[in-house]
Amino acid sequence: MKAEITPSKAFGSVCAPPSKSISHRELICGALSKSTKISGIAYSNDIKATLGCLEALGAKCSLSGDRVSLGGLDPANASPCELFCDESGSTLRFMLPLCLLSGSRITLKGSPRLFERPLGIYQKLCESQNILYETGENSVTVCGRLKSGNYDIPGNISSQFITGLLFALPLLKGESVLNVIGKFESASYVDITLGVLSSYGIDIIRSGNSFIIPGNQTYQSREAFVEGDCSNAAFLEALNFLGGNAEISGIPEKTLQGDRVYRDIFKAMNQGEREFDLSDCPDLAPILFSVAAVKGKAVFNGTARLKIKESDRAEVMAQELKKFGAELKVEENRVTVSCPELKAPSCELCGHNDHRIVMSLAVLATLKGGVINGAEAVSKSYPDFFETLKKLNIGVTLYEA
Repeated sequence: MKAEITPSKAFGSVCAPPSKSISHRELICGALSKSTKISGIAYSNDIKATLGCLEALGAKCSLSGDRVSLGGLDPANASPCELFCDESGSTLRFMLPLCLLSGSRITLKGSPRLFERPLGIYQKLCESQNILYETGENSVTVCGRLKSGNYDIPGNISSQFITGLLFALPLLKGESVLNVIGKFESASYVDITLGVLSSYGIDIIRSGNSFIIPGNQTYQSREAFVEGDCSNAAFLEALNFLGGNAEISGIPEKTLQGDRVYRDIFKAMNQGEREFDLSDCPDLAPILFSVAAVKGKAVFNGTARLKIKESDRAEVMAQELKKFGAELKVEENRVTVSCPELKAPSCELCGHNDHRIVMSLAVLATLKGGVINGAEAVSKSYPDFFETLKKLNIGVTLYEA
């Protein structure tokens, strides 16, 4: 699908879509409870993947509008099965430790790009506990039971590995201790995990970068509501940064989402600041690169993990922003954006099968226009993105490629 964006200014009022990060966590914890009801679920491809995996593992799920009722998952008694994670790194990394509670042979499958993303932490863990860990074409198969004990996890890898273990370890018989070694990047995502776990009655004691996890715990049933998504709200509020006047609601003032810092970064850019650290909010990188191109120049540190997202985000943004007259100097852990003069795109833009690339280019195209090929990638996290743009007076035409 292609999306043609015509130059236009945003105005009006919309609600930010539900948080994908919180939705994954609520659904998994809810499934592990006896019976939970969760409101405010948006059925992006990633969330559908998590729901499908929970059902395949044994959870009972019922959907009604944006409301999901689910529960009854006992991963210790899971039967041999296959889980389809689609392109969702969160789904794969969150579900895999739960698959290690039964001793059954379970295969997790997904897209080719998903299995290009690192899983080595789990492979080493399985090998250290004599658990089968077998890779196939776009799949990984595990068979064995996770043991309680001490776990050392590097802090400079995806926090999704930490979250995955935090879901599973409380269900083991003995106490476990999870130590994060070195600089703890994306720690805010673990804060979200701890907040959701606590709401389900799971007790985890944090001491610095160590987590003490008592065993034999039970997930309690509850009713939950998913708040708005800061990661996706950043695209909408960037429209205001580019001269629009839109009201974006649905984000709590005291949210735990680390990507809430987009507001502070936008404000700092307006005040002339030009250097930022993205190690705790890497998902903001594409939209910040677009905004920096408008401002003329900015330097972003903490960008090393952009290589292992849905695309190599720094490199592909360098390719696409060049069409607007910008240059990105991509180094190992730093990206410098410079743009003497923003221009209309010199040719068609490419979404690189990455939802955040598509949305970042669409926002920038509201200034100079542009056609984005591969626009359907937004369905991964924000299926209604282009409809939301239309509600905000942005000129959008969608057509088949």
